[in-house]
Amino acid sequence: MWHGIDGHDRVVEQFRAALVRCRLASTFLFVGPAGVGRRMFALKLAQALLCQKRPAEALDPCGACAACSQVVARTHPDLEVITKPPGKSFIPVDLFLGDKEHRGRTGLCHDLSLKPLLGGRKIAIIDDADYLNQEGANCLLKTLEEPPPSSVLILIATSASRQLPTIRSRCQIVRFEPLATEVVARLLIEQGLAGDEVRTREIAAASEGSLERAAQLADDALWSFRSQLFGRLAEPDFDSVALTKMVGAFVDEAGREASARRERLRRVITFAADFYRHEMRVACGDSTADAEMSVAGVDRCLEALEHVDRNANQSTLIASWLDDLGRVATVAG
Repeated sequence: MWHGIDGHDRVVEQFRAALVRCRLASTFLFVGPAGVGRRMFALKLAQALLCQKRPAEALDPCGACAACSQVVARTHPDLEVITKPPGKSFIPVDLFLGDKEHRGRTGLCHDLSLKPLLGGRKIAIIDDADYLNQEGANCLLKTLEEPPPSSVLILIATSASRQLPTIRSRCQIVRFEPLATEVVARLLIEQGLAGDEVRTREIAAASEGSLERAAQLADDALWSFRSQLFGRLAEPDFDSVALTKMVGAFVDEAGREASARRERLRRVITFAADFYRHEMRVACGDSTADAEMSVAGVDRCLEALEHVDRNANQSTLIASWLDDLGRVATVAG
């Protein structure tokens, strides 16, 4: 374990070796499932690179100096962290280039080009890089093609394939693996999110190595709904109309805020994708199982997730998505 971060010792050694050889790249794309520690790792790396007490190549921030404390508080003048604002579908261009009145004079690209104020490096972290649209990616091109001296830019995403080729080709890709089930179970207990031991292990096993997903599944309402959804999808000819009503009601329970309902719908669709991925694994060891049905189900769920991110009408999206899944199940049956 590296400074409280589980499961990524290989990545730690990768960075340590690069620093010892003075071969640290300027731009990284951290990819891996949500909730496995990518963001935490990026911030701890920034702390190690800016620490005033220990050399960067040690990759061992003291955690006590002013610089380390400022990184934790996100107030270090040589660190910039960008996240997708709540309710937005994409990261706004203003965060990269400044607002219209200050275009090119503020924003991440401008700030990263300045000389470091306290440390030897300027570091920028773009969280939610999955939500970079074409315009936002174009804003970063010059910075990626001609990185400012002593700068480090880290993009955090779930998959390299979700990034535009212009972004992907200019980054060193660092892959973060899912956490082991035992690690997720232990972290649930340590963070007070677990119930009994059996339930904890069930949630950890269903989390696919993501502590974020495990924390969500620890919610009784979500866990119960997931079980109901799995049961309905397992029916050879499920009633898509009835399931549409069930899903719609559950999504509406998230509240009046559109962003909260979108997040709830995204979680439901992810549950369905989990179901079909499980069926795919079963099909690999059972010649009588329908692998094509499972693949089609996963593909349709991924398509639905894209429509959620594009702010498609909620009712229409749920109805068409489940109707398509119903057809998939009917054909398989």
